[in-house]
Amino acid sequence: MTSPNPDAAGTPFPAGPPNLLLSASQPPALTAAERPLASVPFVAPPARGGGLGFVLGVIGIVIGAALMLVVIGSFVNAFGPGAVVLCTVVAVVPLVGVLFVVRWIDRWEPEPRWVLGFALFWGAGVAVGISLFVDLLVQIAVGASGRAEYTEALSVAIQAPFVEELAKGLGVLLLVWIARKSLDGPVDGLVYAAVTAAGFAFTENILYFGEALTEGGAGGLGATFVLRGLFSPFAHVMFTACTGIVLGFGVTRTRGAGILGYFAIGLAVAIALHALWNGALLVVTDFFGYYFLVQVPLFAFAIGIVVWLRRAEQRATVASLQEYAEAGWFADGEVVMLGTAAGRRAAARWARTLPSEKRLAMRRFIRHATRLALVRQRLLAGRGTADTVAAERALLASVTRDRAVMLAPPAA
Repeated sequence: MTSPNPDAAGTPFPAGPPNLLLSASQPPALTAAERPLASVPFVAPPARGGGLGFVLGVIGIVIGAALMLVVIGSFVNAFGPGAVVLCTVVAVVPLVGVLFVVRWIDRWEPEPRWVLGFALFWGAGVAVGISLFVDLLVQIAVGASGRAEYTEALSVAIQAPFVEELAKGLGVLLLVWIARKSLDGPVDGLVYAAVTAAGFAFTENILYFGEALTEGGAGGLGATFVLRGLFSPFAHVMFTACTGIVLGFGVTRTRGAGILGYFAIGLAVAIALHALWNGALLVVTDFFGYYFLVQVPLFAFAIGIVVWLRRAEQRATVASLQEYAEAGWFADGEVVMLGTAAGRRAAARWARTLPSEKRLAMRRFIRHATRLALVRQRLLAGRGTADTVAAERALLASVTRDRAVMLAPPAA
């Protein structure tokens, strides 16, 4: 870590709202040893997951988007262009709902947009393409062998869970390697998996909605939308999230090929949940009874896991920033402001009363401090490199400058 600032004194922070603890704190000032830091030219902190990973991510987005268009184009031959357009519009509704929830989960430490784009188009294009291709091969093989025992039930309960979860999970696994700097724990893994699953469900929904519209008209489409778009829009998310969460734990504990063991564990759980979901739907006679007695508790449990992970992430942020506070880089009130949801809300309310450059400085202050906490966790876990140490230095410089902008007196 960069040399500490044990003689923090500083000047009072500008008056803020009564519930903002920072207003009663003394923000740390630079010592003589640290003052040169404030005079050097500004260098932005290194981008998370840039370089070769970014290039590979963009290539993945292009390939995924192209495959998605190819798959949706194939639906035109089966359902007609008008039906596909209608079903695509309908499929957007649950997609937006899922992405809105994912954004809430990801608000604490937002992921790079290119990473989320890769995840979305991997699910919507690559994963769906793999699943449809495997399904076609199986149908050809079954038809050639004349094995009548391979029924639709086996396809739905065994083949689909295995192939679909493997196809989606491979996208999350790839992100572990090409966006390693952006994957800091289970919440990040959950976000990547959820976006991948949302993309997959979007394209799959177009297929199911098209079949329902063709076979049952508007009534069939409406019923299918209720079941898939309203009752179970998070089904795929819940399955694949198992893979993402376990991978997120894995990146904090292992390197290299060791991550494959975590991938296998998460994938096995995802397949099991998916098989339970699909298999039960084939045998239950009372769907709504099964849904409220089994699926609703499962979703409630999943929500509990998400809330627990988010709170654990916040506690880790506070703990890391407290270490910097003890070294003189932050005041205790700043740790509360930066490391708690209530503190951030209060800071946002207060920042809205400031000029635009100070509002932007507050946003940067929160963002840079959060990234600094993640860098610290990486160093403590023994996953730091020379780049990590450089990132810590740049982020410490950034939070110092962000604070200076907020403390600067108004222009005359």
